[in-house]
Amino acid sequence: MKSVTVTLFFLFTTFFGYSQSDSLSNQKQHIVTPDDVVWQPGPATLPPGAKYFLIEGNPLKKGPIIMRLLLPAGYIIPPHFHPGAERSTVISGTYNMGMGSKFDKANCKRMPAGSIAVMPAGGIPHYGWASEETIVQVHIDGPLQITYVNRDDDPRLKNKMNDR
Repeated sequence: MKSVTVTLFFLFTTFFGYSQSDSLSNQKQHIVTPDDVVWQPGPATLPPGAKYFLIEGNPLKKGPIIMRLLLPAGYIIPPHFHPGAERSTVISGTYNMGMGSKFDKANCKRMPAGSIAVMPAGGIPHYGWASEETIVQVHIDGPLQITYVNRDDDPRLKNKMNDR
């Protein structure tokens, strides 16, 4: 019963965490200009403080997903991995990315605007932090799944514990 409750919790937080008032993501063909971007809090899969804009796809379904993340200066994404491939392009600001199961700023590669990181499918642990306000565009093979190396870093579990 507990695993069913946890599964339902993750499905609901993922679904509601990705609802977008501007449904550009539901259209077959569209062009997104900077004026079209309406930042939403979340997503629920990341620690509090990030904002996102879903450009294409449904994070709950198989297929391509494109979203932009707005990360404040100093924002940290703890070590995590995805079963599918991830491609991240720094649009503005500076993102710093490292590989491995332990967060270590010293081992991060500095990624100024225009940089691209490609993480192949297969669950390679990685992490990162924004040294200034940063926008990263992420292309992911859906459905979006994220597993934190340290379970205590998972904001979905923290939110669940706060709801008790």
